[in-house]
Amino acid sequence: MSKGMLPTVTDEYGFYEMRFESIGGLGAHLAGQILAEAGVLGQGLNGAHFSSYGSEKKGSPVKSFVRLCAPDREVRSAAPITRPHLVAVFHEALIRTEKVTAGLRPDGIILVNTTKSPEEMKAKLQLESGTIAVIDALKIAVEEKTRVNTAMLGAVARIADFIDPDIVRDAIKRTFERKYPQLVAANLRTFDRGYEELKMVEFKAAPGVQPKPFAKPGPLYGYLDAPIGGVVINPGNSALKDLSSSRQGFLPEFIREKCTDCAQCDLVCPDFCFSWAEGQDKRGRPAMVLQGIDYQYCKGCLKCVEACPFNALVAARETEDYAESHRAPRHLVVHA
Repeated sequence: MSKGMLPTVTDEYGFYEMRFESIGGLGAHLAGQILAEAGVLGQGLNGAHFSSYGSEKKGSPVKSFVRLCAPDREVRSAAPITRPHLVAVFHEALIRTEKVTAGLRPDGIILVNTTKSPEEMKAKLQLESGTIAVIDALKIAVEEKTRVNTAMLGAVARIADFIDPDIVRDAIKRTFERKYPQLVAANLRTFDRGYEELKMVEFKAAPGVQPKPFAKPGPLYGYLDAPIGGVVINPGNSALKDLSSSRQGFLPEFIREKCTDCAQCDLVCPDFCFSWAEGQDKRGRPAMVLQGIDYQYCKGCLKCVEACPFNALVAARETEDYAESHRAPRHLVVHA
């Protein structure tokens, strides 16, 4: 498809729809805003952008929606996008906690910010077929000293190839030069790298395998089975929470050899992630000994790294294998 043309893949209403799955702090809302601005103001399309989120804070789940269509059609819907042509997952850990592939069309494309290959992501997403795209947006953002969103924008512009990347670049420039002109060049480099470093593979369905039929999600309750007003049906229980999706790609790495069990890390940890057990200090005296970190409850705030006076905790790029293999089981230890 030629750049700057109309989308040829649309739904029955003429829309090309995108859903961004992210967490607060990664800039998915701004990415959707820039993309919609590029399509509507830059290319003359009709479109809409809006986001859905709860508490406005870093680490909380965010969904951002973009609808684009030909200029002779009107956008009359502000409903969340349930049948996207493109899903962009800004944070890989959301795959464990959110239904990121829900409603994805059989011919749709899912883009994931990850270090994994498309083949590895196919297994993790448990998809039988479809097109899977991957980009290490966090690596690009760290190297360019920007954020994940502009790298993901570059990848999205390449996938949705009716979007003119030059027009998106202009929208990025206008967005940042208002308040942060010093960040324009870095974000444009980030966008270009996201566009160029994207990897995408189409997987064909095995013979006889049919795509799962789409079922539109309905309300949880109706007037016949709604609970009595004021009843808390989902009480807070930190033991069942998985806070790993709140991390923005970094976690504290524990170096046992440098630790003196001073507990400075435990004093600043907001979620009691540090696991302790009775043992002996270096002189053989009874003491509480730090066993490690329970990464299920770690939000990646890295306050412990700042507090540790002995560099026994360092900020490290998160990998799923590290978090799982080094997790200290909470139920087997005693907290100091």
